[in-house]
Amino acid sequence: MRARALVKDLSALPAGPVTVGGWVEKLRDQKRIQFIIVRDETGDVQVTYPRPVVDDQPVEDDALAEKVSTLTSGSFVWITGRLVHDERVKLGGLEIQLDDVEIVTMADPETPIADDTSIDKRMDWRFLDIRRPEMNLVFRIQSTIEHAWRQYWAENDFVEIHSPKLMASASESNAELFKLEYFETHAYLAQSPQFYKQMAMMSGLGKIFEIGPVFRADPSFTSRHATEFVSVDIEVSWIESHEDVMAIQEQLLHRAISAVKEKHGEEIQKHFGIEVKVPSIPFPRVPLLEAIEIIKERGHTVERGGDLDPEGERQIAAWAEEKYGHEFVFVTDYPIGVRPFYHMRHEDNPQLTKSYDLIWRGTEITTGAQREHRLDVLIEQVKQKGLEPEGLKTYLDFFKYGAPSHGGFGMGLLRVLMLLLHQPNIREVGFLFRGPNRLEP
Repeated sequence: MRARALVKDLSALPAGPVTVGGWVEKLRDQKRIQFIIVRDETGDVQVTYPRPVVDDQPVEDDALAEKVSTLTSGSFVWITGRLVHDERVKLGGLEIQLDDVEIVTMADPETPIADDTSIDKRMDWRFLDIRRPEMNLVFRIQSTIEHAWRQYWAENDFVEIHSPKLMASASESNAELFKLEYFETHAYLAQSPQFYKQMAMMSGLGKIFEIGPVFRADPSFTSRHATEFVSVDIEVSWIESHEDVMAIQEQLLHRAISAVKEKHGEEIQKHFGIEVKVPSIPFPRVPLLEAIEIIKERGHTVERGGDLDPEGERQIAAWAEEKYGHEFVFVTDYPIGVRPFYHMRHEDNPQLTKSYDLIWRGTEITTGAQREHRLDVLIEQVKQKGLEPEGLKTYLDFFKYGAPSHGGFGMGLLRVLMLLLHQPNIREVGFLFRGPNRLEP
């Protein structure tokens, strides 16, 4: 493989011969000197080629100058030249004096998108959109977040699982399911790894995590919904309440946001104009019924049958910011009517579940709970939800041979990125978006 220097490493290299590979960002083809701004996955560098002169006039038939003149924005090139450190150069205080350019592929000169192009058009050309420095940064931030989480999980003896995404029956409900042909029968795309996470608890794995795709046949066109997205899930055994799950989640978020601030804080300030705010632990907590009253006092009435609507989420987040100076707030103890059958109920109030949602800056990013692990109670809760135990036989079988107390959460990765970077839509921070009217590219 050809020796290739990354732009981010150039400042540490001595002056002298260097080779970089990237794409052409800009070309200024002047009479006496040519400037090429070349970008790779780590940054931009200025490349200069002073045209040879004779009698104070540029030499005609200069093959290298002619080659440079043909370059179009987006063309991929190899640049060979001499690295020069010069503080007068605005772009990083260095430049490459061109010796040769090898055109790997030439780009069409008519670029289909620009800085002011609508998000839908940019989604059509997402691979070009991602070339922008701020988009490049988004995916490096995502990698930093996941690495921080994996470090935490490794330090705390979590086991990674990869649950199947093809299922014979619904994972949580019969709504929002994608049904597809499967040989002589049919299958469903998994809405959640929930049942398999719980199976892992009965398998004796103790603590597990998974980062993987989930699918929802949800026709929503909101800024935070998608038909396919990445879910971050954990499940842990031997907990005493949903408080144990919340404690793990706030530690995970504190760890990840701290890592992002340390590694990317300056770049985020440069490209997004925001300062990363590391949350303190513990996060504020408020029971749902109390939250509804707080929201009502702030001028909004929640009318979704005991669940927060988007405005309710915004209002309770504003309250937490005002009262605690905190961007996060756990809303706890949801009524049984808005929670699935497998959530454990409070002993002193069976109308409430040991569950929570985590709200960040006005948007819900997580649902978590302690699960019901007693088979007889679980079967009764299935019936109360109007479901047939026989239709959940495979799931219920998990509990027949002993089950520890356990709980966990599912968190949307794109919502975390969207809120961290103060973006208006998850489409801005995902690799390729899937929604009700988008299956390409």
